Amino acid sequence: MWLIVATISYFINAGVYVADKFLLSKKIHSSIVYAFFVGIWSIFNFLILPLDPWVPNLRELGIDLLAGLLFLVTLVFWYKALHQSEATRVVPIVGALTPIFSFILAYLFLGQSLSERQLLAFLILIHGGILISVKQTKMYIWNEVKERLREIFGEALGGVHVRYRPTRRLLFNSVMSAFFFAVYYVLIKHIYMTQPFIGGFVWSRLGSFIGVILIFMVPNWRALIKEQRKQTVKPKSFGFFLAVRIFAAIAFIMLNWAISLGNVALINSLQGMQYLFLIMMVVFLSFRFPKIINEELGGGILLQKVIGVTLITTGLYMLIS
Repeated sequence: MWLIVATISYFINAGVYVADKFLLSKKIHSSIVYAFFVGIWSIFNFLILPLDPWVPNLRELGIDLLAGLLFLVTLVFWYKALHQSEATRVVPIVGALTPIFSFILAYLFLGQSLSERQLLAFLILIHGGILISVKQTKMYIWNEVKERLREIFGEALGGVHVRYRPTRRLLFNSVMSAFFFAVYYVLIKHIYMTQPFIGGFVWSRLGSFIGVILIFMVPNWRALIKEQRKQTVKPKSFGFFLAVRIFAAIAFIMLNWAISLGNVALINSLQGMQYLFLIMMVVFLSFRFPKIINEELGGGILLQKVIGVTLITTGLYMLIS
C-alpha cells in the first residue's frame, strides 16, 4: 500500500515542482515570501481533525510544533535552490541526498534498518534517479573532479573564485534542504509511530503556521510579503497559485501517509520515480511548447535516461516481489 501511495504522491509532486519553478521565476522572486504563502495554508489542515479528534500532551505538542517549524525552514532552503537553477538540476541533488541522510538518521534515531534485498533496491533506486535526472553524460577522471571542487570551494583557508560563488550557493542550499528534509521525515515518522496519523499530521502543521507568523514579524520580510501580495491578487495568478497549493497539499498528505506505513529511507529513495515523472512532463511540454521549454535529448542523454528507467524499474520490482 505504501508503495502505491508514495508513487502517486511523487507523480503529483513532479507537476508541483514544474509549477513552483514557473512561479518562482515569473511571479514570486523571494524564497522567504514563497515559503510564507505556502506555509500560511497549513492552518486549514485543522479542517480534517474532526475526522479523528485527538489532542496531544505538552511533550507531543512540542515535537509536533518542532516538526512543522522545521519543515518551513526546509522550504526556505528548497525554494532558494529552486529559484537559483532549473528544477531538473536541483531536484536530483536534493533527491539523491535526502534518502541517504534519511537512512542514516532513521538507523540512528528510530532503529530502522533495511534487509539486504531492500538495501540493494535502495541503492539501485538512488542511482536510477541520478541517471534519469542529471544531464551531464561525460565521465571525468578523478583529478579533474578534484580540481573543479577545489575551484568551487577554494582552498581550506582561501576564498572562492567569484564565478563559482553562485554554484557554491546552489550546492549549499540544495544540501541543506536535503538534510532538513531528511530530519523532518525522520521526525515525522517518529510522530506517526507514537501518535494517530491525522492528529500528528494536523498538529505538526500548526508548527508551520507559527513559523509563518514569525516570518511576518520580521520588518523587511513583512514589507516583501505586502509588496508581493499586491502583485498576486490578480485572479489568474492567485487561481494558479491556489491550484498548485491544493495539489501540493494532496501530495504532501499522501507522502506523510506513506511514511506512516513504511520505511522512511525506502520511501525517500523512491524519488527516482519523481524524476521520471518530472522528465516526462518537461519532455512533453518541450514538444508541446518548443519556444518556451527546450529539453535536450541527444543520443547519450537518451541512453542515460533509459538506463535510469531500467534501474528504477528493477528497484521497484525488488521491493514488490
